[in-house]
Amino acid sequence: MTLDIRDLVVEHRSPGRPVVRAVAGASLTVSPGEVVGLVGESGCGKSTLARAACGLNPVTEGSITFEGRPVAPLGLRRRRETGIQMVFQDPYASLNPRRRVGDQIADGLRTARDTAATPADLLERVGLPRDFAGRHPHEFSGGQRQRVAIARALAARPRMLIGDEPISALDASAQAQVATLMRDLAVDAGAGLLFISHDLSVVRLIADRIAVMYLGRIVEVGDTAEVWANPRHPYTRALLGAIPRPDGMGVLPAELPGDVPDPANPPGGCRFHPRCPLVMDVCRDEEPRFGPVACWLHEAK
Repeated sequence: MTLDIRDLVVEHRSPGRPVVRAVAGASLTVSPGEVVGLVGESGCGKSTLARAACGLNPVTEGSITFEGRPVAPLGLRRRRETGIQMVFQDPYASLNPRRRVGDQIADGLRTARDTAATPADLLERVGLPRDFAGRHPHEFSGGQRQRVAIARALAARPRMLIGDEPISALDASAQAQVATLMRDLAVDAGAGLLFISHDLSVVRLIADRIAVMYLGRIVEVGDTAEVWANPRHPYTRALLGAIPRPDGMGVLPAELPGDVPDPANPPGGCRFHPRCPLVMDVCRDEEPRFGPVACWLHEAK
């Protein structure tokens, strides 16, 4: 039941505008029962990768397979049958405002041909009262709506769950709760979870492995504890150094000067080299090979 992304390229094309290569050769795997956190600055391609992984975005190059079968752009019905479900950033936009949440959760139960469970059962699993099934989305808080969105995704009995910045629209008190809930529900069901966020503190709390993305490419992958204790890519070090701390240190861009380059006109060589404090001549000329760490500094050791 592994999700296997290999050398993925996703391009966005608009008439009269340069081609934007939002994902530029990324590779990643998520195994059953595993939680993988995908992190990086806004605009690095995380959401595009997530949408391609569940068949919402067409793939320009590379491959995406799930359970050994290719994942291709699909219609709504086929997406429900792939075994992959996504929880989006804005739960209010992803829920139908005119329908009761219980009816929306029931759609997933019908897809899974689950006649034993009820929408109320799913709401209870995500920590909401059973009688909330009769309410409409506007009657919930942001955190409650995201729990409803998770319940709806779980109703289809997914074997892979993808969270696309699912906590960024929530207040701080709800973020860790919702992230932990997604991890626990996915692991209990034996499903994999690809959790996308720019909040490294939350990812550290729930993920087994971390993948770090920069300008369309994944630059470092490793066990969460190992990456946290010994970040090897300069970009990973900068991200971890920028996490706010009680002493007031760790605020971007003190550790990471400059802006992310335009993905329609990326720099040659290593894409991070214009911002890297450890840049070498080879970084400007040649793109590093992908491995656990895509960095010429690491290759030189």
